Amino acid sequence: MQSLCVFLLACEGEIPPFDAALFADTGWEPKQVYAQLDTARRIGARAGIPVLTVSNGNIRHDALKPESRFVTMPLFVKNRDGTRGMARRQCTGEYKIKPLKKAIRQILGYPHPTRVPRGVFVDQAIGISTDEFHRAKDSDVNYTRNIFPLLDLGLSRTDCLTLLRERGMGAVVKSSCIGCPYSGNSRLRFIRDTDPHAWTDLVEFDKAIRHGSPRANANGKPLRGQFFIHRSLLPLDQVDLDVTRGTANAEEDDPDGCSPFSCRSGPPATTPEARAATQIAVPGPTAR
Repeated sequence: MQSLCVFLLACEGEIPPFDAALFADTGWEPKQVYAQLDTARRIGARAGIPVLTVSNGNIRHDALKPESRFVTMPLFVKNRDGTRGMARRQCTGEYKIKPLKKAIRQILGYPHPTRVPRGVFVDQAIGISTDEFHRAKDSDVNYTRNIFPLLDLGLSRTDCLTLLRERGMGAVVKSSCIGCPYSGNSRLRFIRDTDPHAWTDLVEFDKAIRHGSPRANANGKPLRGQFFIHRSLLPLDQVDLDVTRGTANAEEDDPDGCSPFSCRSGPPATTPEARAATQIAVPGPTAR
């Protein structure tokens, strides 16, 4: 939602325009997200801002094929002693951050492994609103500099919702894998109630990953415990997603999710004043 708001502000000239807007497609997003992407492309075309899709494969297919690379999702784990754990999260880096960085290097004209010269960088606008300012982080590479237009304008999530409603786009669905374990009950209910095909697909996926990665098993390295999409450690088709707040397994509010470049870990981003000072000090060509 916040990212779409930033995009609209650029298209309308409220903030400096972008050379391009990038969407990292995991290959397994809700149908509503792809509809929003089509809308963004039409809006961007009128404003002269191309919306480009980047991808590093289909996360669902890769997770279930023994011959595919093994990238762990943060699945919930029922350990052999009955305790709950969580698998490592590698999927955000593999399916979002890596293809975005690759595309940025190509836009700059320095694809990997060509070294990007010092002073050549892009301003990478990230949609983080004032109510989640703690998630704003500086870039970990020299050829991108993270900027946060919503923070600079003092816009909250509520402000973004208002802006989207005013433009007839109030029912915005956040981008996240259908099978993301960070999904709360409310998001899972939404998938179940609005897209039966996606729900059936998700239930089948939940069953298929019960004993870990097919590739790890094929290589004689089975993962310990049982794996689940839902934090209750129950098969998804057995979870009561309609339980009320305060009862067992109730979890109405979706967790933070796994937006690229906005993880809770890591040092906070610099202030707008510091970013402005950096912009003045850095020589050479830039691209937005």
